[in-house]
Amino acid sequence: MFPTGGFIFVCGLLAQATALPGAVPLPLEQNLPLPVSPALPLNPTSPAAGLTNALTNGLIANDLLGILEKLPLLDILKSGGDKSGGLLGGLLGKVTSVLPIFNDIIDLKITNPHLLELGLVQSPDAHRLFVNIPLGMILNVKTPLVGSLLKLKANLNITAEIKAVKDKQQNIHLVVGDCTHSPGSLEISLLEGFGPLPTQGLLDDVTGMVSKVLPDLVQGKVCPLLNEVLKGLDFTLAHSIIDLLIHGVEFVIKV
Repeated sequence: MFPTGGFIFVCGLLAQATALPGAVPLPLEQNLPLPVSPALPLNPTSPAAGLTNALTNGLIANDLLGILEKLPLLDILKSGGDKSGGLLGGLLGKVTSVLPIFNDIIDLKITNPHLLELGLVQSPDAHRLFVNIPLGMILNVKTPLVGSLLKLKANLNITAEIKAVKDKQQNIHLVVGDCTHSPGSLEISLLEGFGPLPTQGLLDDVTGMVSKVLPDLVQGKVCPLLNEVLKGLDFTLAHSIIDLLIHGVEFVIKV
């Protein structure tokens, strides 16, 4: 389990620093020079591998998968309008027109969420990192009377920028910058279909509905959680990453 306290890189360790204009984002007091320290004698692949492993373990330890299972997909879909005119209403109309027994609210849940292998690349100037967080999950579409109607496989990539910033106390630490899902990164495919329903039409409806809400829901949970994981990084690892980013050292070898 990662510590809950935030990681702080004390600038007193870097008193002899020189400025690197434009090297590291400085949201506060932009005119101040950035402190740096001598380059660390590290294997170039070690910090990248260590950071990838730490982020993976941290996301899992902070219950990312459990959070995904609890995403209120059905509630969000219902909020798109009433049962006759909203997104959910459009699907219910198609289902009930074929089989009148489907007159109850459809249950749409995420099951079996899993975190795939993270990817890590550096920006062209080597002062920032971009971590790709690929997620997989199963979407179950159910009714209380019949049970499962569809099982869908969904994959989604979240991309987060990691940068070193200086706070009001002149301490430098790692934070998440831009964090979003790439357009078109959500992929949904059919695993199983049940009952005498027009499967392709139902699949298109469910896919269209989920595509409107799932990426933003997942992004809203993953990005803040990643920031918390960064705060709990091992001091030595975080120190190494910050030092390399400050100097613009290219250390991410494997994409």
